Amino acid sequence: MARYFVTGGGTGGHIYPAIAVADELSKDNEIFYVGNPKNLEYEIVNQKGYKFLPVNVHGMPRKIGFALLKWLFQLNLAVIKSCYYTLKYKPDAVFGTGGYVSAPALFAAKILNVPFMMHDCDAQPGLVTRKLAPFAQAVSVAFEPACKCLKNKNCFVNGNPVRESFKTLSKEDARSSLGLKDGLTLCIMGGSQGARSINTASVGILKKLSQEYGLQIIFQTGKKNFERVIEELLRVYPDYASDKNLIVRPYFEDMVTVLKASDIAVSRSGSLSISEICASSIAPIFVPYPYAAADHQRKNAKFMVEKGAGLYIEDAEINENTLLNAILELVNNREKLEELQKNSFALAHLDGTERIVEQLKNILRN
Repeated sequence: MARYFVTGGGTGGHIYPAIAVADELSKDNEIFYVGNPKNLEYEIVNQKGYKFLPVNVHGMPRKIGFALLKWLFQLNLAVIKSCYYTLKYKPDAVFGTGGYVSAPALFAAKILNVPFMMHDCDAQPGLVTRKLAPFAQAVSVAFEPACKCLKNKNCFVNGNPVRESFKTLSKEDARSSLGLKDGLTLCIMGGSQGARSINTASVGILKKLSQEYGLQIIFQTGKKNFERVIEELLRVYPDYASDKNLIVRPYFEDMVTVLKASDIAVSRSGSLSISEICASSIAPIFVPYPYAAADHQRKNAKFMVEKGAGLYIEDAEINENTLLNAILELVNNREKLEELQKNSFALAHLDGTERIVEQLKNILRN
């Protein structure tokens, strides 16, 4: 039995791939998770029962000034603390999913000559991945173009690790559990916080999509935007609550069921969302978040479009008309719909977790 440090946090795109790898490793190894106790990873790791090793680190300020000096001081303290954890628990290897939360444990591994592997979830790798990749024994990426940005001869395109239930849940069972019939289903989502531009464009067309085109619609508004959406929805479609084709909620804990029930998705283009859309064989309409670091959401979405696996609307251009036209392009052209579904599923890496774990174990053997 080997001992592994797993690290990554701050956003779901860093946390869930790390958790998927930790779960697979834990079948025959001991796991310690290094993360920020103020972030979402703390709650998730505690639920899983892994030992949590806290480090106080947050995103790097983009401007030179006192805040940057303070951040560098905190980062150095976090690296020293990670070195202490490494000397105390003596991991055989470290696995990190990029981002600022993983930096201290990965720096500690480099300083103390502990082999480490990284995974980056975006088409444009993040700063931590780019800086530390040359020293890693192996690097895993979700998108093929990312390898060109990294200086590491052992770069593997594995996709993002996805939860086991994406492989086992059927579309029929997913729809049944949501109280939906076996019919064309649209998912509208902007992440856990929602996306105001997507919400605003969607509210005015829900009635038309449901009543005129018979679409079943699952609409995740985001917790912060739910009341605003309902207020507007009551204005334009007062009877929406009695429409059996509509499910409108602030947030879904079980996104696997939501995505597996869907045929079309309107979504931001974070890497994890893309991976789960592909695993669900969905035809996506991407509306990238325009302020994402290094513009990675646009790059993710454009990669999918180039592969014939999605449609694309700029955030500044989304409105009722552009969104309705994109949705109807798929509703009225089933060949196009099936082509996007087929191409998105072809980009799914359902064995990504297993491949990453095997590569991680190999760095111990080399």
